[in-house]
Amino acid sequence: MSISPDRLVSPTEDSRSALPRHEEYEDLFDQAPVIFAALSGPRHVLEAANPAFFDALGGARGRTGAPIGELFPELGPQGVLDRLDTVYRTGTPYRNRSGRLVLGAPGAEREGYFDFTYEPRRDADGRIDGVVVIAVETTPYHHAQLLAAEQRLLLEQIARDAPLDEILTGMARAIEELSPELIVSVLLADPDGRHLRHGTGPSLPDFYNETIDGIAVGPDVGSCGTAAYLRAPVIVSDIATDPRWDGFQDLARQAGVAACWSTPILDSEGRLLGTFAMYHRTPKAPEDKDVALSAAFARVTALAIERHRAVAAEHAAQEREKAAREDLAFVLDASTAITREPHYFECLQCMARLTVPTLAPLCTVHVLEDGRTRRIAVAAASDAAESLLASHAVRDEIDTAVARVLACGTTETGRPRRSAETGPDQARDHPDAAVGRPAVIDYACVPLSTRGRTFGVLTLLAPDRPLDGHVIALAEELARRAASSADNAHQFTDRVRLSRDLQAGLLPPELPSIPGADLAASYHPAGEGLDVGGDFYDVFPLPGDRWGLMIGDVCGRGAPAATTTGMVRHTARAAARLLDDPAAVVAAINDALTESTTEDNFVSLVYGELRRTAAHLTLDLMRAGHVPPLVRRADGTVEELAEPGLLLGIGPDIEGAPCHIELSPGDSLVLVTDGITEARSPDGELFDDQRLVAALAAVPTASPTARALVHSVTAAVTAFAGDSTPDDQAALVLTAT
Repeated sequence: MSISPDRLVSPTEDSRSALPRHEEYEDLFDQAPVIFAALSGPRHVLEAANPAFFDALGGARGRTGAPIGELFPELGPQGVLDRLDTVYRTGTPYRNRSGRLVLGAPGAEREGYFDFTYEPRRDADGRIDGVVVIAVETTPYHHAQLLAAEQRLLLEQIARDAPLDEILTGMARAIEELSPELIVSVLLADPDGRHLRHGTGPSLPDFYNETIDGIAVGPDVGSCGTAAYLRAPVIVSDIATDPRWDGFQDLARQAGVAACWSTPILDSEGRLLGTFAMYHRTPKAPEDKDVALSAAFARVTALAIERHRAVAAEHAAQEREKAAREDLAFVLDASTAITREPHYFECLQCMARLTVPTLAPLCTVHVLEDGRTRRIAVAAASDAAESLLASHAVRDEIDTAVARVLACGTTETGRPRRSAETGPDQARDHPDAAVGRPAVIDYACVPLSTRGRTFGVLTLLAPDRPLDGHVIALAEELARRAASSADNAHQFTDRVRLSRDLQAGLLPPELPSIPGADLAASYHPAGEGLDVGGDFYDVFPLPGDRWGLMIGDVCGRGAPAATTTGMVRHTARAAARLLDDPAAVVAAINDALTESTTEDNFVSLVYGELRRTAAHLTLDLMRAGHVPPLVRRADGTVEELAEPGLLLGIGPDIEGAPCHIELSPGDSLVLVTDGITEARSPDGELFDDQRLVAALAAVPTASPTARALVHSVTAAVTAFAGDSTPDDQAALVLTAT
């Protein structure tokens, strides 16, 4: 705002007196909310001012006629008089936004913020005769801005999960800086909502915070306990006379607080989180701004506490999940390691090793064999722990507990009488103590059971800590898995032995030596070799300096496949001695299959008869639904003998005729089963005939041996499909020499 010179005339002007000027000022500014003052002369004598001026600067109304520097001496050190001098001397107005002034006599100062305008005042001749001051106080707006900025800072801290005490203490100090007459405190509700715990109170004495830490929530328990109980603000303007502070009034007096206004902190569902309190050092009722301030920061505090609790709950859940994952990883890793052990005793001994020290410092394993209990494993974390078993008393009690668990099949926990009944003094005098053996605190005997039978006991011994339910539960789970693995190891060993013995009986013990020929073969059972496979091969001598050879695949696995394989081999050997015709031999095999009562008794087969001449080998081959034979010539080219032929065992007749081939030195006949050509890579792709041909052609030597060709094929299949395959793989190679 500016005051035009024609409205503000010189005090020396004869035509107008000072009184009309004052009246004019009063007419303009007396009731205005803006601050107005008219200063005259170079000494800035306060000529006129409105009530808003005296309210803002704290002076008595009507106190004029003296230099403003004398009336309000605090203005000089803050540069106000210098700026007035500059305006008076230069005639240049001065404006400032949000200027800060500290007003009031010493001991009663207050901080204020103002938008100022200092304008020169001119007389009728245009000479500067004074300065007009117009200002608007912006202190509430400034404080609101600071509070908003502080709230934003708190929200940012909450968003980045700053520690709760850091957020609460920072908030309390910020409020106290903005309102120095206030002291801020936050109490946090216990999870049960019955007590309040110290949250922050940086300006309260430590003894006060310590004393109110844990106060009960209830009626007439100070301001905070009552506000928490009522779920409503509680205003105590004079602690000394308010009955709700009975029992705490001396404490408040010692802490130097006389008023307390408390607001409950509630979450979004109305549950109690704590209290937000503002103390005053003198008896005082809150103003509207104090109530609004308390409500606003109580809401921010609620957000901080809720976020803190959510983060704490998330961390606790993560810790529980981590512990569960660690438990699961321990059990899975241990059970995997146990399962890898192929033999019964090794499984249980592995279990004992893995149990220590994760579950207990000392572990034993007992098994029942032929009606007698035998300890087969001991694992200890230290020699001192293992020395426990040197005590006859401990051993006897554990053996007795093991016998009970073997009989009932349930876990038993307890404490040996020696450690339970021997006090500290007696323990020092016990013979075991003399040799440094620790006393047993706890034991747990966990049954090893499978298929309704308990065959062993895992015993945990803890000389240094009690065995809690968590450890025992892990031991029971580990024992359950180990028992199953040990039982499977028993069955696996027996079954593999039986399968291998039976499979060995279905294959020739070794390939014969044929003049002018080099033979090699391989057989790789599917999976772990637990079942007898259906793939077979055979080479056998025939009358007339002939040799029979065959490779085949019987439908199915196990005992039925073994029976069929044996029948095919024996039929072929018998028929070939009587029939000098591969087609007739294959027909005899088909007759035997079709006459069998076994269902789905299908067989794929390549059967041939070999003769040797002076220059080469000749073969007559019959193919019956089998993988086509391949001939690898000495120059590395590969030929496929894809003669037609049906599976054997389907009907009474066979199709096709023998295929005649001649093998010169370096040529090879390659026979494989479909376990090779149909082997699959991890992504499901077939090995197929093309890769088989490539494996044969890739042999680096010019005239490879039969063994080299077999190795090239098996290595290519293993590289393509891995070691474990779903079907048996057999190969037979004959190379002319």
